[in-house]
Amino acid sequence: MPDVWGAGLLRDPRASSRAAFLELFFDLAFVFALTRVSQRLINEVTASEPERNVVAGGAESLFFFLALWLVWMLAAWVTSLYDPEQAFVQALVIFVMLGVLMLAITMPHAFSSRAVAFAGTYVTIQLGRPLLLTLALRGHPRRKVTTRITIWTAVAAVPWLVGAAMGEQVRPTVWAIALGVEFVGFVTGWPIPRLGASRVNQWEFNGVHLVERYQQVFLIALGESILIIGLTSSANQLTTIAEVAAFVIAFAVTVLLWRIYFHRAGRMLPEAIRVAPSPGRLGESATYTHLVTVASVLTTAVGFELVIAHPTTRGGMPLAVIMLGGAALFLLAQSWAEREAFARLSVRRLAGALVLVAAVPLGGLLPGLAVLVTTAVVLTLVDMADTFETHRRPPQTRRP
Repeated sequence: MPDVWGAGLLRDPRASSRAAFLELFFDLAFVFALTRVSQRLINEVTASEPERNVVAGGAESLFFFLALWLVWMLAAWVTSLYDPEQAFVQALVIFVMLGVLMLAITMPHAFSSRAVAFAGTYVTIQLGRPLLLTLALRGHPRRKVTTRITIWTAVAAVPWLVGAAMGEQVRPTVWAIALGVEFVGFVTGWPIPRLGASRVNQWEFNGVHLVERYQQVFLIALGESILIIGLTSSANQLTTIAEVAAFVIAFAVTVLLWRIYFHRAGRMLPEAIRVAPSPGRLGESATYTHLVTVASVLTTAVGFELVIAHPTTRGGMPLAVIMLGGAALFLLAQSWAEREAFARLSVRRLAGALVLVAAVPLGGLLPGLAVLVTTAVVLTLVDMADTFETHRRPPQTRRP
């Protein structure tokens, strides 16, 4: 039968939901890439006038993060659908891993001298992965899905490559269109005339495994925070009381982010997706929730470096938006995650996010250490409310 080998690539539903060592190995490349994204924003915020352009730097950092997220997220879906013990799947993951490293290397000059290398690598990853799966699946029914993805990424490849050949002024806009096409394809199920669409919420996949992969990428983001705290503290040698205080409080904020995430919804999400009547919809929602969650943690980590380096200096609106806004975004994402896990919104997390946003104007007038303390206080109150809620309510899962 022409589809026997293709069927052998699929993940056995009875197999363990634990992430394979191959996937953890792949994440090492993603860690390096995320470091590049954080460093790009840090360099822009700390640049001297007139080179400094925080808005443009923030937009570029967001662009690179979204591109990397799309690469990582599709890799996570692949290993939730296909057996990572198969040699072909392993080769495919390592192929993407090499591409992620190349993206990270070329990223600092992607909009200038390394545009062709960056765009060429990105297109090779995004187009090569579904194309190779399409060839491997042969006559298997799932080949229709990979065919749709291949067509959409081939269309997106045109503005990616054209943008690389154009001037630096136009390139960001053209690449933003290319990335937008890819995200539209994912959201809509890559619809193709006659073939129709295939939304990910309709796929049969290992939902528990996918959620575990999202939990792992959240821990990667926390690891990025720890890395930034450690490197910045080492560079400044913590010679003043203010620097020591900033170091300790930044670490405390990282712990609070971990506690709030894993309090209830994060810890019980695998069980929630296992018993959900529509696990595909919950898995798709987790994709967007964790996109915002990881972005918010990385943003907050950038604030750590700014504060530890200059704790008594007024950071202005850039620091206030990065630190307070990043934490607020995190709480909003966690409020939505609790809605997905328990079918209810978390009022305490929404309230915490509102307080952080309201504090931004004042934060722009305060020293960096005061902004960091404000963030820590609000997150501590949310964590205390979570702890109280745990004692008040019995363990639960998502309502049908």
